Amino acid sequence: MAEAHHDIHHEFPEHRDLIIRLKTSDAHFHKLSEEYAELTHKIETLERNGSPESDAFMEEQKKKRLGLKDQLFHILSANK
Repeated sequence: MAEAHHDIHHEFPEHRDLIIRLKTSDAHFHKLSEEYAELTHKIETLERNGSPESDAFMEEQKKKRLGLKDQLFHILSANK
């Protein structure tokens, strides 16, 4: 099965240049993107290694990641 890529550049390829700019010029965007990357890494590692965590825990982590993604998208949309 092909592995999904959830890093911010794969999620928003059309905003590549804006993401790079905002990571250096907007502290809030930078913080959110770092949290998103860390959470994505955690989720993908747990999935790859056969997570000992409960389904509810994994679902909660994915919901947190989705919330961060929504916030990042809102900032990207506001800075087009």
